[in-house]
Amino acid sequence: MYYGAIKKCDIANGPGVRTSLFVSGCRNHCEGCFNRETWAFDYGEPFDSAAEEEIFSSLDNSYTVGLTVLGGDPMEPENQRALLPFLREFRRRFPDKSVWLYTGNLYEELTGESGNSEKHLDITRELLSYVDFLVDGRFVLAKKNIGLRFRGSENQRIIDLRKTEAEGHVVIWEGCSGDRLYGKKSSEKQDSEK
Repeated sequence: MYYGAIKKCDIANGPGVRTSLFVSGCRNHCEGCFNRETWAFDYGEPFDSAAEEEIFSSLDNSYTVGLTVLGGDPMEPENQRALLPFLREFRRRFPDKSVWLYTGNLYEELTGESGNSEKHLDITRELLSYVDFLVDGRFVLAKKNIGLRFRGSENQRIIDLRKTEAEGHVVIWEGCSGDRLYGKKSSEKQDSEK
């Protein structure tokens, strides 16, 4: 696996101060993608033990609350295989820090519940067991909304995976209640309040 960037002190991709790993490789090719260079699977640098240690070192403090993995798409099969041992070690070292993961795939596709099992590998469920919050769904330019917390388009969900597992159905992160709606939706709301 290759990666495009490691961003320390990131506050844009999940709550609090985080370290973000931008992996390379994505077959979704969403129109309007902000990170098109990471579509190529060989973009950037190889993800090796030095990159892993750089990330672990950046997390070894009290103010960095967790890790965010995005890209590219971390849930491409090639990336899942490389990320699994890394996330195992992350969880061993930092059991109290959160993991956010962004993917263009739907949770139901990744778990095999949709009948489309292309992205569901024998390791997918274990990989997801190390993730606390999953931002799923492709970026859809026509549904772009700058008022959404930690995602770009209205079709994307932030799934609380711990609560989802406990309750047996998809549970949306309660932090989404802080979303602000602009443009068409907010004007529709204003019209309905008149």
